[in-house]
Amino acid sequence: MKSIDVIHTVLLSLKIGCISTAANLPLALAVVYLLTRCNFRGKTLVDGLVNLPLVMPPVTTGYLLLIILGKKGLIGSYLYTWFGIRIAFTTTAAVIASMVVSFPLVTRNIKVSMEMVDPKLEQAALTLGAGKLSVFFRVTLPLIFPGIISGLIIGFARSLGEFGATMTFAGNIQGQTRTIPLSVYSYLQIPGKERESAILVVISIIISFTAMFVSSLYTRVIQKRRNSPDESLI
Repeated sequence: MKSIDVIHTVLLSLKIGCISTAANLPLALAVVYLLTRCNFRGKTLVDGLVNLPLVMPPVTTGYLLLIILGKKGLIGSYLYTWFGIRIAFTTTAAVIASMVVSFPLVTRNIKVSMEMVDPKLEQAALTLGAGKLSVFFRVTLPLIFPGIISGLIIGFARSLGEFGATMTFAGNIQGQTRTIPLSVYSYLQIPGKERESAILVVISIIISFTAMFVSSLYTRVIQKRRNSPDESLI
């Protein structure tokens, strides 16, 4: 395996992980706000659907995505017929697969943080005349910021390790959808390529460990600041 192939695979994995994580953020914030600040019929069902990819086999998730967004899928067929857009077996499909499997982890961290926000702070801001949107961005969002960062980092790490849904929905296409896990799988199918697989496994472990270490370090720093006497007086 050439060094350029390793670099390209790692960069593609980082690109898909970053895009899927960034795209998950606004969706996660909207869903968590809906689940924690609104009361509506079917709330439990929505909560279950959000967390479903967490317990469902990734291959099943990929298969469902194929049924919905595939070239002949429920939505994908219209996108292809009307706009000529094909999603399945493209880099976009790899991003979507990563988004779906990492979304529950992102929302769970943000949800825990939002549930810990004292409602009296938001009520006080509303009483002073601030709108709900203003309260969210100026009161709620700063308070849950550590949870957002933690959720994004964990979601990013999950995206890097995604295999089943990507394989099923995006395929194993060199240069387009072949991320680190898929490359490892591909090389393990070729006799004598164990060394190449080991290199990518080590790189994957280093990236994932770094992400978790940064998340843990950031959480400790935030907790230390909140527990410091100076901060408590603010």
